[in-house]
Amino acid sequence: MNFIIRILITALVAYGLTYILSGIHIDKFTTALILAVVLAILNAIVKPILVVLTLPITIVTLGLFLLVINALIIMLGSKLVGGFKVDGFWWALLFSILLSIVSSILYGAGQKK
Repeated sequence: MNFIIRILITALVAYGLTYILSGIHIDKFTTALILAVVLAILNAIVKPILVVLTLPITIVTLGLFLLVINALIIMLGSKLVGGFKVDGFWWALLFSILLSIVSSILYGAGQKK
């Protein structure tokens, strides 16, 4: 049940960010739902591999390189999901940061009762 709630929150935030960020384009809410599922899969499978492969540079940059990995995951998601387009790396970076922050706030607020 928590997974479904996380997917819905991520989709809602991603769709909402398209109205704020001009470099991010999502056609409709169903595309945002598909994007949320694809990002969850990429974060579960691809991201750990990238983190291990880039561990030295991540250590040297004190973890800031993880933001680059997140942006690359977003850009890979844009290649895999039709109807989702990112205009460039910097838009992907900003989108990934805002998506993480807002999703965490909304999910955390929903958990406190």
